[in-house]
Amino acid sequence: MNAMTRRVVIGTAAVSMALAMTACGKAGDGDDKGSDGDSKTIGLLLPENKTTRYETFDRPIMEAKIKELCSDCDVKYNNASGDIEAQKKQFDALVTQGIKVIILDAVDYKSTKSWVKQADKQGVKVVAYDRLAEGPLSAYVSYDNEKIGRLQGGAMVKALGAKAKDANVVMINGSPTDPNAPFFKKGAHSVLDKAVKKIAYEQDIPEWSSDEANRKMSSAIDKLGKDGIQGVYAANDGMAGGVITALKQRGIKVPVGGQDAELAGVQRLLSGAQDYTIYKQIKPEAQTTAEIAVRLLKGKDIDDITDRKVDSLSGDFKGIPAKLYDAEAITKDDVADTIVKDKVYKVSEICTAQYKKACDAAGIK
Repeated sequence: MNAMTRRVVIGTAAVSMALAMTACGKAGDGDDKGSDGDSKTIGLLLPENKTTRYETFDRPIMEAKIKELCSDCDVKYNNASGDIEAQKKQFDALVTQGIKVIILDAVDYKSTKSWVKQADKQGVKVVAYDRLAEGPLSAYVSYDNEKIGRLQGGAMVKALGAKAKDANVVMINGSPTDPNAPFFKKGAHSVLDKAVKKIAYEQDIPEWSSDEANRKMSSAIDKLGKDGIQGVYAANDGMAGGVITALKQRGIKVPVGGQDAELAGVQRLLSGAQDYTIYKQIKPEAQTTAEIAVRLLKGKDIDDITDRKVDSLSGDFKGIPAKLYDAEAITKDDVADTIVKDKVYKVSEICTAQYKKACDAAGIK
């Protein structure tokens, strides 16, 4: 190959490479910082996938609402799978790419302070979703989580009935890195401490792990004995499933409750394996968050959407615009008028062959 031919080949290769890199940038691989793409992109970061609601409800509902409100907007999504460092990298990548609005459901709320502060300096609006993150947030959307804890405690007392005052209750609490977990626990304690004999065993469960809940429940049985447990508070349905498995293996049947109205939890309600769950209408929470994100992206105010101001848990950041929703405790008698009526799941999804008789008994057709 002569020198002239070599220069032509090298020049052609360089042009081809430049075009390929440009194409990759336009495809949204994170390297392109073009203002057109980023000005129409909203970041969505969810914390984990052990709780089924995030992939089943939160993500698709938010993505659909964002598209409805902004047809040419894109959503850049990542799930941290419970890994704090992974979520930090995901967050930092969005900021580096020039994305100006991020919906953040934090793995560990304390860790977010420096991220959110740095993003704020670069004009990035961060909306805390479901869990209150640390930092100068533009908005926060969730539930009244201490009230949810009170609902859980009240439902447990109701399930225990006349036995409540003599009952030893086990508490399987949520993840210590989730800022909602202490509120659930505080609310539940405010009811249970007055109504039952004793909280005989209590553990916080990292990452809301159903497997770890199962192990801790087995430890509680070893410590208290088969007759030393009259009820089990589990902070969500996933952990309730692990608790119920441990109880069943030892031949123990006592009231167990959860939260989130997960499909498996609803089926356990109908079959009698689980006594209650907390039904939170995820759709309005997710849609409101999407609307706030789109408004912030377009530079519009959100005063008519939020209904209160809250402070961060550290107290360092005050007056965060917030929208907090209510929830309700439900038993198998309420499934038809809540879960089915609101079309959370299809009847065919709930009433599989295993649960057909339970569905018939609950009037679900």
